[in-house]
Amino acid sequence: MSESTATTGADRPLRLGTRRSALAMAQSGQVAERVGEVTGRAVELVEITTYGDVSREHLAQIGGTGVFVSALRDALLAGEIDFAVHSLKDLPTAQPDDLVIAAVPARVDPRDALVARDGLTFAELPDGARVGTGSPRRQAQLNAWARSLGRRIEVVPIRGNVDTRIGYVRSGELDAVILAAAGLTRVGRIDEATELLDPHEILPAPGQGALAVECAATSTALAAQLARLDDRNTRVAVTAERTLLAALEAGCSAPVGALADLRTNEQAVTEMRLRGVVGTTDGTTLVQLSTTGPVPASADDATAQSQQLGRDLADAMLAKGAAGLMGERAR
Repeated sequence: MSESTATTGADRPLRLGTRRSALAMAQSGQVAERVGEVTGRAVELVEITTYGDVSREHLAQIGGTGVFVSALRDALLAGEIDFAVHSLKDLPTAQPDDLVIAAVPARVDPRDALVARDGLTFAELPDGARVGTGSPRRQAQLNAWARSLGRRIEVVPIRGNVDTRIGYVRSGELDAVILAAAGLTRVGRIDEATELLDPHEILPAPGQGALAVECAATSTALAAQLARLDDRNTRVAVTAERTLLAALEAGCSAPVGALADLRTNEQAVTEMRLRGVVGTTDGTTLVQLSTTGPVPASADDATAQSQQLGRDLADAMLAKGAAGLMGERAR
């Protein structure tokens, strides 16, 4: 798509490509409102169906990596949309040269959330409780946590939108389900969570809770406008998490969790702690490590440092045997 295609004709609404799910539409609508404010142009949502939306297979079976983003990227490159909004955790770690992530807006709560029957927390679930999730990462950590509590759970693979997943609990088919707290927040249903899971027990997916606003690399003027939505601290944190994932050569459906915490001193970010986990899905073996490093004031230096922290932590985890625990290796 040429620059003129994307940015001329100020009277034409900008076309925002989005998946059709209620969550995707909600988060894209929130971004559209902000883009309208910074560009002064109307923004219309263009609904696009991705392979991940139509496939009935579990995410671990179809590979996870890119299944929710390829159709949006194809539409971008074909000039059918001007920009797209993705859940950052769904994006492959390798960025195509002809596309650019123009903005990573401020992150919403990155934690996982439990929605359980009778208001139960995870520690209160009965032995043998049926817990729904389609994520190998969650499965590995949930099984390990249950074992540490002296009990077991049965992890049931599920897919579907927020209503479908919570419906499994409301109908009594499952005792609990695990969802991203950010997703529940964005659709206005965070109050239905019976527990927000402490990252000390369950590390989220790399980039969880963050969005990526992507456009064609040739759309330089539009990219500059979209960049006004960028949150520096969020970008630095998710860069570290996704560098860890890439250095582990793992895809977004591999059992890898990561979270970067930024520490401040007199309101300035000075330090980052990056935590990572890889485990077998039965939870019997986990490699969980962390590293800490400074965050330079310069944006370029901060990015380079976050990438270095991600690579360093990956090296340490691989030295502890992480490679043998991952069900999917990206090549």
